[in-house]
Amino acid sequence: MPTIQAAAGLGLLLLAPLNSTLFLEAPCLSQNFLGHYRNGETTSSLFRLETPDCVQVASNSYLSQEPNALLAAPSSEKRLVWIEHESVDPSLLRSTHQGPLLDDVLDALSARNRDETQQTLSTTESPASPILYRTDTSVLVALPSEEVFTIDTRLPRFWKSTIVPESPSAYRVVSDDSVERVRRVLSELKFSPAVASVVNNISIPHIQNDIRFLTGEDGQSGIVSRHSFSPGARTAANWIKNRIEETGAKCRLENFRLGFAPNVICRYASIVDSNDTIILSGHYDSRGSFGSVRAPGGNDDGSGTTGILSIARTIARKRIRFHTNLELVTFAGEEQGLVGSDAYARQLRAQDASIVLMIQADMTAYRAPDEPLQLGLPERIGTPEVTALVGNISALYSPELTVGYSSACCSDHQSFITQGFPASQVFERAGPIADPMYHNSGDLSERVGYDVNQLYAIAKVQFATALHVAGFEIADSE
Repeated sequence: MPTIQAAAGLGLLLLAPLNSTLFLEAPCLSQNFLGHYRNGETTSSLFRLETPDCVQVASNSYLSQEPNALLAAPSSEKRLVWIEHESVDPSLLRSTHQGPLLDDVLDALSARNRDETQQTLSTTESPASPILYRTDTSVLVALPSEEVFTIDTRLPRFWKSTIVPESPSAYRVVSDDSVERVRRVLSELKFSPAVASVVNNISIPHIQNDIRFLTGEDGQSGIVSRHSFSPGARTAANWIKNRIEETGAKCRLENFRLGFAPNVICRYASIVDSNDTIILSGHYDSRGSFGSVRAPGGNDDGSGTTGILSIARTIARKRIRFHTNLELVTFAGEEQGLVGSDAYARQLRAQDASIVLMIQADMTAYRAPDEPLQLGLPERIGTPEVTALVGNISALYSPELTVGYSSACCSDHQSFITQGFPASQVFERAGPIADPMYHNSGDLSERVGYDVNQLYAIAKVQFATALHVAGFEIADSE
């Protein structure tokens, strides 16, 4: 571990257990935040330490806690990537092929690092390992910039990567003021026949048609993969934009990083004067089996994306007009580590946007044999008031769903939490991931366990939450 004295000439990183109160009391940390990351059964936060004084603060306050680490920061030519083992049902670990071993992937990265650096080193120097930190369930690596956006394609099946931001930002918490409106709705919540009449109008046949287009199962779309760098992702982005525009929204394709497919951002303007915005979202990019170009992403996250499309179609059919601005967003870059949503959440924070709530739908369609229809809510990363509201609304409008908490973590809502916006997620299971086709080229809609009725029920919950918080009216027929 680097010493405090080394800080004068060496950039350092602090990896510490999540503790918002302590972090906010140390300005040199709170202004140099690099994100939250799942670290086994805990959540850790990463900070850049810019001065020896800040290293001293970190040493005095945090290095006595476990788990923690004081790490040497990589050179400016390298990017940090956090790699973690996802929370999956033990049955998946026993019964499915997981691709390459993580040790093999890390050995290959180390070998490439040696090849790239040995020409610039003296005969007495050794190339630095790309591995900065490692436990049984987490790894922090430093990679050349050109490798960080494709590392997801080389990982074992149940490991995922998150790209650490290039530059720190201010550490933010979701303030009491920002959740006041959600609290008020929660305290006054009761069944609304008007809301029920709207959400019950979501069309299952449309859901089925939409998912078959996105996976390529319809034989018409030509989509083989929706990986963020694939042509299929751009086909999907344009198609999603066109479908939602047909419902009366104003849509745009927003590029956030060279090479990535764009975010699709669609907005229904409030009919009353309001600066507030509600966001419902999913991610349309996908990940397939190791070594395969096929990545249909029927559940991850074609299910959340088709839920968003079904909400848009219902807005048009029922002629809904909102009293709060509503955005329907489908992100790219989720599988590379929330890249698209991070860019958009940072943009909204820079604009000082008033985001009332954000709800991400990610993997809503798989139901394990002999299990009931379920709704999983985030166990770790999520605004408690938003999560509680979603759970209570489920009981009113989709009572067939068994509601509980999921250890699966984390989707694009985390980008909004990081920027201090109230956010939560809807997921398919009260427990870890159980879909045997997770991150697999067999993630199609026409298979055992893919339950469109569960997708429909969860989309109703996502939409009903927005309706209760936004306020709305149904326009008269012309």
